[in-house]
Amino acid sequence: MIFTPAVLRSEWTKVRSVSSTMWTLASALLVTVALSAGLCALTNAQFDNLSQQDRLTFDAAGTSFSGMFLGQLAVIVFGVLVVAGEYSSGMIRTSLAAVPQRAAFLFSKLAVATALAFVVGMVTSFASFFLGQALLGSHRTGIGEPGVLRAVFGAGLYMTLIALFSMGVAAMLRSPLLSLGILMPFFFLISTILAAVPVAKDVARYFPDQAGQKIMQVVPSSDGSAYGPWGGLGIMCAWVAVALLGGYLVMSRRDA
Repeated sequence: MIFTPAVLRSEWTKVRSVSSTMWTLASALLVTVALSAGLCALTNAQFDNLSQQDRLTFDAAGTSFSGMFLGQLAVIVFGVLVVAGEYSSGMIRTSLAAVPQRAAFLFSKLAVATALAFVVGMVTSFASFFLGQALLGSHRTGIGEPGVLRAVFGAGLYMTLIALFSMGVAAMLRSPLLSLGILMPFFFLISTILAAVPVAKDVARYFPDQAGQKIMQVVPSSDGSAYGPWGGLGIMCAWVAVALLGGYLVMSRRDA
């Protein structure tokens, strides 16, 4: 069996007993909701100053998740610490001695951390939406409008997948510093810059964050993407699957 109650309880104890991992999730929630609320209030105040094109293509639901760009930083840190933290502390040897089945150890850890990320992601997405819409005033939308519930639920899934992707990368690299040194520039510099460069944006739109963010859009963007919201989420899931496979192969073939 890949999942056993004892291993799952052990991993749950590890996650909740390390304050840094819990604080990163709390930070993801607070930063995303606060920044999204501020940007929604600013958008409402400056809405009449927007161009006619911007007003016609305004995505009220998507604006509620505008703070997720920064909030995902904490989610990435959470995913890295959950997996690579044991390597930096040396506890990985004790853990693997207690649970020699590498698949049971890794996937139990991923299951516990993913469940936590999912709960926090959903709370974050729904809180960001309802608070953001309240601050958008007359420009708000309702959760019952076409595509809105999908966007809100998708925002929570996006945060969960970001955490899971980070865990896979951390399992491959086995170092918190190295993992963060690659993930942070990738998401906050390389992906953003390439998406803004005409000759490179056709490649950048298939990056996990660029593709995954489509699920949070209700009003389709005019970037020429060949996929829709669920297609974008599928591309992100493919990235996650590759990262997790790589992490499993490294853990199963290398000593601690």
